[in-house]
Amino acid sequence: MGAFLDKPKTDKYTETGSGNGLRFGLSSMQGWRVEMEDAHCAMIGLPGQLKDWSFFAVFDGHAGARVSAYCAEKLLEAIIANDAFCSSDDGTTDDPHDGIETGIKAGFLRLDEQLRGLPEVATGEDKSGSTAVCAMVSPTRVFFANCGDSRATFSRAGEILMSTLDHKPGNPEEKKRIQDAGGSVMIQRVNGSLAVSRALGDFEYKNVPGRGPCEQLVSPEPEIFVQQRDPGIDEFLVLACDGIWDVMTNDELCDFIRDRMRLTDDLTEICNCVIDTCLSKVRAA
Repeated sequence: MGAFLDKPKTDKYTETGSGNGLRFGLSSMQGWRVEMEDAHCAMIGLPGQLKDWSFFAVFDGHAGARVSAYCAEKLLEAIIANDAFCSSDDGTTDDPHDGIETGIKAGFLRLDEQLRGLPEVATGEDKSGSTAVCAMVSPTRVFFANCGDSRATFSRAGEILMSTLDHKPGNPEEKKRIQDAGGSVMIQRVNGSLAVSRALGDFEYKNVPGRGPCEQLVSPEPEIFVQQRDPGIDEFLVLACDGIWDVMTNDELCDFIRDRMRLTDDLTEICNCVIDTCLSKVRAA
């Protein structure tokens, strides 16, 4: 944390796709960081009976890239394969009282246990962790899940409909959990070190005896937000790590994207413009 290059790496990885009435574009760039520790997942049309569903996620790794890479590969599987999700009619129902939210949370906890069992993690060789923010898009709703300080925002009819909430150690509820687990919050960090209070991995903060996985200094439990879709006026979703949100506010970013969408329908070009703009703002600062 805090290590930077003398010159940013500006090579970008981009991807685009469409289906299920959706289009997506993504872009990632290492920037000033010594290592690229972020990862992502974008899938239109999910396995089995979920062909009408789509999944998008961003993972912001820290102290290494192992956990974020594993999450990008395995989180969706952990969600749709767990009993809570499957008991909701194999996840194909769209009833407001189904088990989708419970299934998503169970998937995060299951994935965290899988991470703990990785050989390099179990031996303490790898101490990395990752935030996670994802969106599961059904034919009628969007399920957002956030764990950490990556963020999602949803724009409809020219305004921000909702945004996820960052999990920072100084937040009252987060601070209480940390202190109840015997930790402290110093300089807005868990034990003066970690800048997020929820994450996958980071097992050195998850070893307090007698406390469940969601009661540790760092919790893997996501916060869930659900929004009904309205295809006639829905504009776009944004998922991004704090490299974006530390530079642009929700309103600034959504206004920026909305303006660019009036000029081009190339979503990867718009993503590239976003990260280049954020990089230039950091350089100017």
